[in-house]
Amino acid sequence: MYALFLVLNETNLLEEILARFVDVGVQGATILDSQGMASALAETQPDLPFFSAIRARFETARPYSKLILTVLESEELVERTVDAARAVLSTVDVPGAGFMFSLPLGKVYRLE
Repeated sequence: MYALFLVLNETNLLEEILARFVDVGVQGATILDSQGMASALAETQPDLPFFSAIRARFETARPYSKLILTVLESEELVERTVDAARAVLSTVDVPGAGFMFSLPLGKVYRLE
């Protein structure tokens, strides 16, 4: 079993990515609202020297993102899911549209 995390900065692509996940066999995912550290600090501590230098970038960037978390049964399904997300993200010409990582899981407990 593997956990796959996708931080999606281009939130307008969420529905398309979820549809592609279903197409490749993902049976469920959890979606959380998220915010990156840099944008949170820029909001709460605008006088930090580092952030004053890049403030213009944050004024046009989307400060919020979506975190998609899914547990997948095989490495093959992880690869298919990653390929599906990459196919959607490749349609936009925006640096940092999102990123993914996976982790192997020792035990998964289903609660019913």
